[in-house]
Amino acid sequence: MPRTTAAPPIGMLLVALHVGLCSWGDLASPRATAATDAHAAVPVSPDAMTDWPRFRGPDGMGVSDAGDLPISWSHNENVVWKTPLPGPGASSPIVFGEHVYLTCYTGYFVSGRPDGSLEELKRHLIAVHRGDGRVLWNQALPAKLPEERRIRDHGYAASTAVADAERVYVFFGKSGVYAFDHSGRQIWHADVGSQTHGWGSGTSPVLHKDLVIVNASIESESLVALDRTTGRRRWQTEGIRESWNTPLIITAPSGRQELIVAIAGKILAFDPDTARSLWSCDTDIGWYMVPSVIAADGIVYCLGGRSGTAALAVRAGGSGNVTATHRLWTSDRGSNVSSPVYHEGHLYWMHEQRGIAYCARASTGEIVYEQR
Repeated sequence: MPRTTAAPPIGMLLVALHVGLCSWGDLASPRATAATDAHAAVPVSPDAMTDWPRFRGPDGMGVSDAGDLPISWSHNENVVWKTPLPGPGASSPIVFGEHVYLTCYTGYFVSGRPDGSLEELKRHLIAVHRGDGRVLWNQALPAKLPEERRIRDHGYAASTAVADAERVYVFFGKSGVYAFDHSGRQIWHADVGSQTHGWGSGTSPVLHKDLVIVNASIESESLVALDRTTGRRRWQTEGIRESWNTPLIITAPSGRQELIVAIAGKILAFDPDTARSLWSCDTDIGWYMVPSVIAADGIVYCLGGRSGTAALAVRAGGSGNVTATHRLWTSDRGSNVSSPVYHEGHLYWMHEQRGIAYCARASTGEIVYEQR
């Protein structure tokens, strides 16, 4: 089953170093759900060079060109501010303009055990001021029941939000997708399925043109695209089985845009405008897929497997089943949960269960080094 190496959720602090980090800490009382001051207005002059507006950054690759960042910290060293939050959560913070957005949950399972009542479970989308850590607004959203009674490793708020100039969007599993403006006013809410899983829901929404695209594998075994402005469903494609990864949108060598997602046994590519199937590639990984795919120079890289023992590279831009024609290499080293990064011709990833860091040549999959 998917596992993270973090301790059970017992509380959380937001710690700002340069763009913000999450850690566990003491609980705080929820703030009011309305905007608290003028800073809760639309973020000032969003800057694409300094924003981190979605899971794994602007392009979903988990890489930043920023330099001179801290590489060590303690309770005081390199800490600009700390802000107590209402409860724990496993999402990444995002940064858009003067706002930092993140999610957490309260009312149930806060200690990492089934304490409290599911009827009291609430998920929160919180806006924090980037400069000083003040909570600007906190939207508490009741869970759509019934829910899983126990999600051991990461609790009930694992999806990372995504933001644009008008709105911030968040996905809470069977409780649906929400859109808020930057002052905290709810704009719309959409349902994408009613199923649950004991490992919870952990994929994050991505934006494409006027669409919000969600991997609703757990909720409805489908990819769903919603209209950014209204939340109306624009398309849906089924057959997305056992998939906990966040979709990636790439530009193939031909210039065609492709929406890539990994499911049990396959990598799938779709037209992000219409959900038309473009190509598929066998991965020989028969069970769930958690790590998100990445891409560089027209090549898609994928890790996965229950024991994290598979990796492969596929050339984008094909048609139909491209296993025989576009699959470039496979490897028996991979990751169960954590996603890889690409840098200067090399892939880097962690095998979280074994505690091993890997570096591989992106061109061949050859392991350059591994270190525990």
